[in-house]
Amino acid sequence: MKRPAKVVLACAALALAACSNATDYDDTNAVNLNGSGAAAAGSAGDPTSPAYFQQAIGDRVLFVVDQSTLTDEARVILTAQADWLIANIDYSAVIEGHADEQGTREYNLALGERRANAAREFLISRGVAGTRLKVVSFGKERPIEICSDESCYAKNRRAVTVLSSGLTG
Repeated sequence: MKRPAKVVLACAALALAACSNATDYDDTNAVNLNGSGAAAAGSAGDPTSPAYFQQAIGDRVLFVVDQSTLTDEARVILTAQADWLIANIDYSAVIEGHADEQGTREYNLALGERRANAAREFLISRGVAGTRLKVVSFGKERPIEICSDESCYAKNRRAVTVLSSGLTG
């Protein structure tokens, strides 16, 4: 075997040996990104982060056709959102109301606003200060699914809670 090949094999063996010390491995490090036993700040594993809010709590609730009444599932999600917002007072939220593509632009803007307001009023009823919550309606203008099928329509009938920091008060 030639000298360069021996050097490459020796480096590879050393690299593998450095990775194989099983006594230093602890299962808690599998999700430990900052060395302290807690998830890295701002990651989806950090319960105070917007990423956690979006992925673990849920940032959207869905509605039935032509309705702005909250479903039981929506109430569960909004209750968790309220608890998170109460615990994380440095965040405010804009609640976006959306509709599917059926109906006129004007009708869907009004429906989106009713949906956003329904979510806002529920959050307020759970103890979130109304001054921390704004609403905006996009009607049918910002679909997340585009097709003329109920599976798409259902995903577009929603209210989405978008967090922002530093805007409280």
